[in-house]
Amino acid sequence: MASKKESTFINMVLTLFIVTAVAATTLGYIYELTKGPIEAAKRKKTLKAIANVTPAFDNIPSDEIYMLAIENDDSLVCYPSRKDGKLVGTAISTYTDAGFTERFYIMVGFAPDGTIINTAILSHKETPGLGDKMEKKKGNWSNQVNGKNPAKYKLKVKKDGGDVDGITAATFTSRGFVDAIDLAYKAYMKGGKHE
Repeated sequence: MASKKESTFINMVLTLFIVTAVAATTLGYIYELTKGPIEAAKRKKTLKAIANVTPAFDNIPSDEIYMLAIENDDSLVCYPSRKDGKLVGTAISTYTDAGFTERFYIMVGFAPDGTIINTAILSHKETPGLGDKMEKKKGNWSNQVNGKNPAKYKLKVKKDGGDVDGITAATFTSRGFVDAIDLAYKAYMKGGKHE
């Protein structure tokens, strides 16, 4: 009787091992299979965002990326856009933790003098119908910063003494949006490549 129980236990362990090995192998294969397309989709999304926030360019900005250090030992990724060899704008992938939910990421384009060209939301989880109004497809709220130079334009919502009209009922999102731009602007003016 004891040998039968022992045999059943060994069979269960062996079966569990085989199922686990097959599952791990399958997951590894699927990961390797999808890794390339996922990276390609990310690159495509990044290039689209760069094109949306800078003037027309003829270089490949992702081939010339550089990093800008920021205060918390982190860094921002910069994509210089050039036309006929001349810098026409720099797209900076920036973020904020000052939104309503969790960290969100935006791409902001700056002219060489620091003027904001345009913005594009890369990812967020802000409240649908409220905070998501910062997205271009949901409205034109974010366009109010286009063409403004933060050297003269206060990148704060009006409730905080700035020049930016906040999104109605989404003050935290509005603050986060301008916080992300301000972070990028300060880093760009301090250490960006302006030629």
